[in-house]
Amino acid sequence: MMLKIEPRKNRSNFLEVSAPIIAVFLTMIFGGVLFLSMGKNPFEAIKLIFWDPIMSPTFSEYSRPQLVIKAAPLILIALGLSFGFRANIWNIGAEGQYIMGALISGSIGLALYPLDSMFIFPLMILGGIIGGIFWAMIPAILKIRFNTNEILVSLMLVYVAEQILALASVGFLRNPEGLGFPGSRDLSKYPSAANPELIANSGMHMGVIFSIIAVIVLTYFLIYHRLGFQIKLLGQAPKASKFSGVNSNYIIIFCLGLSGGLAGVAGMFELTGPAGLINIDFNVGYGFTAIIVAFLGRLHPIGILFAGLLMSLTYVGGELAQFMLNIPAAAIQVFQGMLLFFLLSTDLLVSYKISLNISNLNNKKLKSMKE
Repeated sequence: MMLKIEPRKNRSNFLEVSAPIIAVFLTMIFGGVLFLSMGKNPFEAIKLIFWDPIMSPTFSEYSRPQLVIKAAPLILIALGLSFGFRANIWNIGAEGQYIMGALISGSIGLALYPLDSMFIFPLMILGGIIGGIFWAMIPAILKIRFNTNEILVSLMLVYVAEQILALASVGFLRNPEGLGFPGSRDLSKYPSAANPELIANSGMHMGVIFSIIAVIVLTYFLIYHRLGFQIKLLGQAPKASKFSGVNSNYIIIFCLGLSGGLAGVAGMFELTGPAGLINIDFNVGYGFTAIIVAFLGRLHPIGILFAGLLMSLTYVGGELAQFMLNIPAAAIQVFQGMLLFFLLSTDLLVSYKISLNISNLNNKKLKSMKE
């Protein structure tokens, strides 16, 4: 008896929609096994991660605003990545673009401190976008000019950005009134550069509003704009895209520029809002986690919106689990990684079908009977 794996001629819409749901349930099951192996109550751990941040009267007052705050950068970064992934352009270095967007925007705000002007915050938004695009253009240009691998280049640039971040924290952006401690001034206390909550205890700030607008705009762009069709065509049928006149170099520039700009502005909103200042620990892995969000949302802006909220739930619930059950942070990261693993695994069922190759078995039986 042999298993036969072959591509599906027609992808099942039901499987495509249900694959992320199946992946979440498998993550819960095997994550529970992980917590049980650590001597923790798996049901309590899963409840703390997925239920209590939303429904518990004890924790929800704090957790619900945090869900929105943490979801915003994940959604913004994943939106940009999804367009590149659709075109088989693999930007894995969004974390570096996120850092550079924060550094450029922070440099603008701190250079103008303590000037009071309504133009400083928009200028910082522009700086964040430019910083992210600049960092994303390095792998884009190298790919076009020298056909380098954008995965490797963009990933290596993350480590360069982290070194620049460390240098900024202890050097050119360090707070002159900080008694020598690393870190910049607290931008949340600088009214012209601050990004406070728009509604008290809601978690809503300008970054959240920007992410919702981005979902709406990019949904329209993907469905109705010619360039959105060309991106899908390049990813699904590269040879056909050449015959139809699609400029692949332009698509590379656009997709990497879009992902870099959105990652950079996500860094800007995080810096001026929840983080408040530049320090060595500013980056918390949003750029890498957004890859999971992009695939969990099926590379569609609406799906990414819900996937970002779900992944944010694992962040906030993971913090609760660490505090209440003393679960190590590394275990929560493994739990989040399981989600991507099972999502990619279930995607096999969407693209391929598995069947028993009974014909070969019957042929072998007939051959043995003849002998």
